[in-house]
Amino acid sequence: MARCIPAKITGVAGYVPPRLLTNQDIEKMVDTTDEWIRSRTGILTRHIVDKGTATSHMSVEAVKKLLAQTHTRPEEIELIVTATVTPDMMFPATACLIQDRIGAKNAWGFDLSAGCSGFVYALTVGMQFAGAGTHKKVLVIGSDTMSSIINYEDRATCVIFGDGAGAVLLEPAQNESEGVLDFHNDVDGSGGALLNMPAGGSLHPASHETVDKKMHYVFQDGQPVFKYAVRRMAEVAAMLLERNGFTGRDLGLVIPHQANLRIIRAVQERLGVDDSKMLINIQQYGNTTAATIPLGMMDALAQGRLKKGDLVLIVSVGAGFTTGGMLMRWAY
Repeated sequence: MARCIPAKITGVAGYVPPRLLTNQDIEKMVDTTDEWIRSRTGILTRHIVDKGTATSHMSVEAVKKLLAQTHTRPEEIELIVTATVTPDMMFPATACLIQDRIGAKNAWGFDLSAGCSGFVYALTVGMQFAGAGTHKKVLVIGSDTMSSIINYEDRATCVIFGDGAGAVLLEPAQNESEGVLDFHNDVDGSGGALLNMPAGGSLHPASHETVDKKMHYVFQDGQPVFKYAVRRMAEVAAMLLERNGFTGRDLGLVIPHQANLRIIRAVQERLGVDDSKMLINIQQYGNTTAATIPLGMMDALAQGRLKKGDLVLIVSVGAGFTTGGMLMRWAY
């Protein structure tokens, strides 16, 4: 069991850009149909930024809502951990841009890259500081502008992804029975070749050749990625419950990464829970990468599906391959 120091989520907020990209819109871009997209992914619409809007901008909108909701002043924030694979630029970190724009003058921060598992990883990092008592208020953000790295001529990827941001406030828990109870994160680096963006780093710096070869877009070998995600998300979800003496019957809500409806249903079947205990919003957002889980929390709260004391499970698989899972008692 992972040793957890008491930390709890005390606020959740999210932001998605207003512009919608529907399945009907995508039908006009590539050889696909609304029926095919729905049946294979469960997605109906996704939100897409306008030109000039970046990850930091969406993040700031989510954080502003969060600060207002929790009555937190920007200068009270001591740490900002931003999970993203679409930073505004290689450096400075997106966390630095957010810190400046919200006026969190007493905060330090950094970005974390773990693909779709990024938010779970960032939450794991943030809880170490909040739980240890060294930081009273920690911002954890999951935010991705996936439209900036998607080739809208590639029907294998363009149907899947959307843009969005979510943020939570982490604070020290009062006791070990509330907040984060357990977590599990792991990496299988052998999967790196199956889901990546080939160019833009030190291996293949930007050049006419990399642009011409469309190497600055997401590459995904869909079938093996799908199989790994189905297996590993279900395994980690079941393992977290089992080693803490729980079953699916004890869960108040499961908030899985929203990559594909078929993956979500496989996790649901493994846990043996009904629809009332599964948060599914992929139909309206698509896969927003690091933002899916905090946006799921936001929607669950709005729908009255998260209540104080509920046992909540979050789980994700992402590029790397990375896997992240966390079990918590909802604290507010």
